[in-house]
Amino acid sequence: MRFKDVNVVITGGASGIGAASVEKFLSEGANVSVWDWGTPTAKQLPSNRYHFIKTNVASSEDVARATQETLTHFKTIDVLINNAGITRDASLQKMTSEQWQQVLDVNLTGVFNCCKSVSPVMIQNNFGRIINTSSIVGLYGNYGQVNYAATKAGVIAFTKTLARELGKHNITVNAVAPGFIATDMIKTMPEKVIDAMREKVPLKKLGTPEDVANVYAFLASNEAQFVSGSVISVDGGLTI
Repeated sequence: MRFKDVNVVITGGASGIGAASVEKFLSEGANVSVWDWGTPTAKQLPSNRYHFIKTNVASSEDVARATQETLTHFKTIDVLINNAGITRDASLQKMTSEQWQQVLDVNLTGVFNCCKSVSPVMIQNNFGRIINTSSIVGLYGNYGQVNYAATKAGVIAFTKTLARELGKHNITVNAVAPGFIATDMIKTMPEKVIDAMREKVPLKKLGTPEDVANVYAFLASNEAQFVSGSVISVDGGLTI
């Protein structure tokens, strides 16, 4: 119960890595506010420690509303996990301006909006943990994902800069870079594609959403109080 009475916001918490993270923090005693445009999974049953807010993180107005509603419900915000993200894959020559902009709006501007809205609460409390979700694609690139890779690289630079700005307020800012994670989206791929992904990983397996959630929890905990401006890859050794 290391997060008892800790108030956590998780964007994109309705499914995948976000949903696993919601369950992780709830299981350790946290109060969790989920900001997502989707519908929560069945396991995330409403309780006095769980609050869902329909939110488009790409909208600064939506994020401001979600922040105020969370403060009304839980009084303060201690941890912000910017987990929301989308893909609109295509090679550069086939990518539309709309596909480019949609991914930037959610994956990068969404992180800006949430940090901009929540950080004043943390500054006032002289305490906070901000965790941004990047990707190994942001470190090494990936064919057909110039938009996604650009946003995830941007998240890393954003994280390092914000860590410098907020450190004096006892706020840590870190990024997590997942590799091949067995989310529902990947599970729908052909088996031969999944096998090829698995073979590239030194541990010869895909990660689970819980593997990423565990790193989120570490970075949000007191054990990581001297970790800031870091990028932690959760990829089974894929990038070594």
